[in-house]
Amino acid sequence: MRIPKCKGARDLMPHDMRKFRRVKDVFRSSCASWGYEEIRTPTLEYLHLFTAAGTLSSSMLSRVYSFLDWDGWSGERVVLRPDGTIPSARLYVESLSHRPIARLCYVENMFSFEGTGQEARERWQCGVELIGSTEPGGDAELIMLALEVLHKLDIAPVSLKLSHVGLFKTLLHKVGIEDEEQARRLKEILTGDFDVLKNIKDQPTDVKTFLKLLLELQGKSRGFLDNLTSILPDRLSDAKPCIDDMARIAELLDSIGQEYEIDFASGEGFEYYTGMVFQFSSAGKMLGHGGRYDELIPLIGGEQVPASGFALFIDNIMPMLSDDGPPAFGRVCLTSESMQLKGVKQAFEVADQLRQQGYVVEMGLGTVARDDCDCRWVVSLQDNRETMRLSLIDTQSGKEHGGLALDQLLLIIEEAQCQ
Repeated sequence: MRIPKCKGARDLMPHDMRKFRRVKDVFRSSCASWGYEEIRTPTLEYLHLFTAAGTLSSSMLSRVYSFLDWDGWSGERVVLRPDGTIPSARLYVESLSHRPIARLCYVENMFSFEGTGQEARERWQCGVELIGSTEPGGDAELIMLALEVLHKLDIAPVSLKLSHVGLFKTLLHKVGIEDEEQARRLKEILTGDFDVLKNIKDQPTDVKTFLKLLLELQGKSRGFLDNLTSILPDRLSDAKPCIDDMARIAELLDSIGQEYEIDFASGEGFEYYTGMVFQFSSAGKMLGHGGRYDELIPLIGGEQVPASGFALFIDNIMPMLSDDGPPAFGRVCLTSESMQLKGVKQAFEVADQLRQQGYVVEMGLGTVARDDCDCRWVVSLQDNRETMRLSLIDTQSGKEHGGLALDQLLLIIEEAQCQ
C-alpha cells in the first residue's frame, strides 16, 4: 500500500530545492554584507514563551502543534515553533542582551495546524531582527535590506506598503476601547475588518471623518502624512507621535529614492507589533512583512529594549523564480567500458581529478544513452589498453573524441567553454 505525505505537507523536488537554495544563499549573503549574524533557534519551544508574549489567544491556540514534554513525573507543554521573532527575542534575552545592538538573521521553518489540509502546515521564512535601536534609520535599513534580497532574486516590481499598528492602538484607546476588547478589535482591524473604527458610536463628527479618511485614503509621500496631521482632531492628538514616526521614516525613504505607499488598511499579520509596519508584495502575492515590536522583549523577561525586524516568505517567493535546470555545461557523466575492479578504480580516480578541476561528475552506473543524459559531457574509460585512454562526447554539438589523455580531454572541454 502506498502511503502519502501528511495533509498540509509539501515535498521539495530537486527543482524546488534549487530555488530554495538560491533564496537562502542570496539572503545570507546580503545579511552578512549588512552586518547581520545568523542564528538558529530550536524547533521546540515552551508554550508559555508565546502565551507570555501575548501572541497566542485562546482561538489561536488551536493553530499550534502542542504536546506535553515529560521529564520524570512532571512535564512542560511545548510547541513546534509557530513564529520566528519570539524565539529570536528569547535567544537575545538569554545570551545576547549585553550587546548595545544585535543584528540577527535566520532561515527556519514554522509550523501551524490547519484542519482541512488545504493550507501549508509548515512554512519557511528568512527572518531578520534588529534589536536595540529606536532610530528611524534602523527601520529604513530593514526595508532596504529586504528589497535588496528581492532585487537580487530578480523579482520586480515589488510593492512596499507602510502602516502603523501603534496608531490603531492609540485610536482604540482614545475612543474608549481597552484591554481584552481592544486586543479583539485590533485583531479584527489587522485582518481587514475596518468597520470596527467606522462604526464606533457616540463620537464627534470630526473624529468619525478622520477615521474614515484614515482607512480609505492612500498616500505616496510624506505630504500625505502632513495632511493627516493637519486634520487630526484635538481628542485624537495622542496619535500625532505615531504619524510623526511614520513621517520620519517616509522622509528617509524619499531621500534615497525608494517608492512606497502609505496604506493604513494593510496591517494583517502584525499581532505583536507596536509601531510602524511594512509589507512587500509582487503580482498580488505577499512576499514578506515586518515592523517594530518594542514591547515584546520585556514580556519574555528582558529589559525594555526596542526592536524591529522582518520575515520573507520563501514558499511565496520560490514560485516567482525561474528554474534553469541543473547546471549542464560543467556537468560530466563518467562511465567505464569495464566494470571489473581495475576499471571501476580508474573511473573513481578520473572522477576525483575532474571534481578537483571544478566539474560536477556523475558516475554512469551502466550504459549511458546520449539522448537521455542531462550532462553536457559524456566521458568513457576505454578498455583493453595498458595506458588509460578516455573518449569524450559533447552532447550539445554531437562531436566525439577518442584516445584522449586526461589533460587533452580537459583542454577540449575548456576550449568549448570559451567558444
